Amino acid sequence: MVCTNLRGLQKTSMKTEDGNTINWVSEYGSISFNQYGKEFPTGGMNEKGLVVELMWLDGSKYPGQDDRPAIGVLQWIQYQLDRNATVEEVIATNKTLRITSKQPPLHYLVADAVGNVATVEFLNGQMVVHKGKELPFPVLTNSTYDESIQKIKKVNNTQSFQDNSIERFAKACSMVEKFRLEDINTPVVDYAFSILDKVSQNDWTKWSIVYDITNKKIGFKSHNFTTIKTASFSSFDFSCSSLSNMYNLNQNTTGDVSSLFKSFSIEESKPLLETAIEESKSQVAISETAKEGILNYSKDIKCK
Repeated sequence: MVCTNLRGLQKTSMKTEDGNTINWVSEYGSISFNQYGKEFPTGGMNEKGLVVELMWLDGSKYPGQDDRPAIGVLQWIQYQLDRNATVEEVIATNKTLRITSKQPPLHYLVADAVGNVATVEFLNGQMVVHKGKELPFPVLTNSTYDESIQKIKKVNNTQSFQDNSIERFAKACSMVEKFRLEDINTPVVDYAFSILDKVSQNDWTKWSIVYDITNKKIGFKSHNFTTIKTASFSSFDFSCSSLSNMYNLNQNTTGDVSSLFKSFSIEESKPLLETAIEESKSQVAISETAKEGILNYSKDIKCK
């Protein structure tokens, strides 16, 4: 589901096994994509233009227990969207907050309205960041950034890679480089979708999302409904006195669907969460107790 998230909300992170919770107030409204329940997004953008997205990364190792409060890999995204406007602010949270150690292996691609981009990975218990000159291409698949960039060497080669992740990384980098160097008439959002189409993995790719940071719009489509839908920040009220909204991504609609969002409902979100848990159980085990905790988490969130 696609959710709107309000500013001015008082939140406490869900308790983890190896650390204290953290309290915060959301400073910015956001639109997020929530496969595993409200407040636990797999990606999103806030009204300042900060974007945080995740990808799977086998071999990720999060920090061990220390004095910092601990938070889950998905709620970490919502925390960043709630609190920060820039890539540098996201990176700085590592001093005061950590991802709890027993979590699915992920890494993140982060971008902001100023044009900064960074990859954020957790390797051997440490945050590893690539940005600026260390990030020649703002691309991420399912290998570490270091491994990916070293293996492709030249983005304009015709080499085929046995590693599917590296193959997709090389294709995306090549198309990014083409856009940089050539006079491409295709609108940038359409070109971004063409990159995602090029690196899609057939039935494995369940959705594609393009964040138009400059215009504060988000375009998305799903495997079952391939027409592009858009949602615009200007169409929503993110003040704390308003209601959070939701939209089921898998609908046969097209164009601007902002008016089709409806008030968030725990009952309506429940079957989406249950489907996600069932379909991903081979990779991520979520107990019945954890499911109920996730489902009802938003009940206790109030305006400051």
